[in-house]
Amino acid sequence: MALLILRAIFVMVSVGIAVLIFNSGAMQSADIWVPWAVLATMVALPLTVIGVDGLIRRKDLTTITAVYFGLLIGVFLAYVAMLALTPILPMRSSDPLRTWLPLILGCVLCYVCTSLLLQTRNDFRFLIPFVEFARDVRGLRPNVLDMTTIVDGRIADLAEAGIFESRFVVPSFVLDELQTAASSSDKQRRTRGRRGLDILARLRANETIDIDVITPRDTTENLSMETRVVDLAGQLGGRIVTIDSGLAKLAGVQTVPTININDVSLALKQTFVPGDAVNVRLVKQGEEPDQGVGYLDDGTMVVVENSREQIGRTVQASVTSTLQTSAGRLVFARPLSHSA
Repeated sequence: MALLILRAIFVMVSVGIAVLIFNSGAMQSADIWVPWAVLATMVALPLTVIGVDGLIRRKDLTTITAVYFGLLIGVFLAYVAMLALTPILPMRSSDPLRTWLPLILGCVLCYVCTSLLLQTRNDFRFLIPFVEFARDVRGLRPNVLDMTTIVDGRIADLAEAGIFESRFVVPSFVLDELQTAASSSDKQRRTRGRRGLDILARLRANETIDIDVITPRDTTENLSMETRVVDLAGQLGGRIVTIDSGLAKLAGVQTVPTININDVSLALKQTFVPGDAVNVRLVKQGEEPDQGVGYLDDGTMVVVENSREQIGRTVQASVTSTLQTSAGRLVFARPLSHSA
């Protein structure tokens, strides 16, 4: 909307300049076709500039800041350009070219600079050192999602829970790969692709979650997807959200921050100390003849001693010890009481 208003103002200012030129004293003595040619040129000029600008698809930046810096830089460039053109311009101060060229040049440069800043939010910090404008109050560092995280699906639950404050970024090549997988003839690959697209649709449907699809600059197609994800995260100054330990190690080598969903899931699991009481439904026999095994809601395995006869029932047990393994956390307990 802001860009449409800017373009409308640009056209109106250009037409206003044309009217001023049209009614100027210099035009009174000119040939009859000259004023009309000036008017047509000043109408065609903004339309041409807007048309060329519309071909550039990358857009965005904080509107007020962009307008401020755009006008400031545009006026400065117009001033510098006029200093450079002064030696070759007609000497007479009453010459129409010397009278109207600064106004026309300033108008065009102010529009171009403002439009450029409106469309280059992500790159602006590279132009002005130590200055970075946040897109919104939800954070400065974007979270770049790789394909494994999207297909896994837990990122949607974490995002809806409000764990992440900053926006999510999906690389365009990851989205392309998901779309390709969703139409694959391989059933397992097709299922993974469709699940990934469903997760993205779920994230997009939530108004509290900010998610963008971004095409990286200077993308090399022959690089691996993991390398391209790391490169994009580095360009954006963001962090990678993944469940791929290999990708996390690669990002660590290039000093790109990562969040491993598996580590987050492990950290969120309930912790136990000896003496804690747990309620668990026993579902099978343990390795020892008198053991019963059950699972908590978060998937933690609980091994209860002297409870083989309680299999199929919910028992209350007291934790005796815990053991962390590569497969997860094991909790050992003794029964206190049980109920059917």
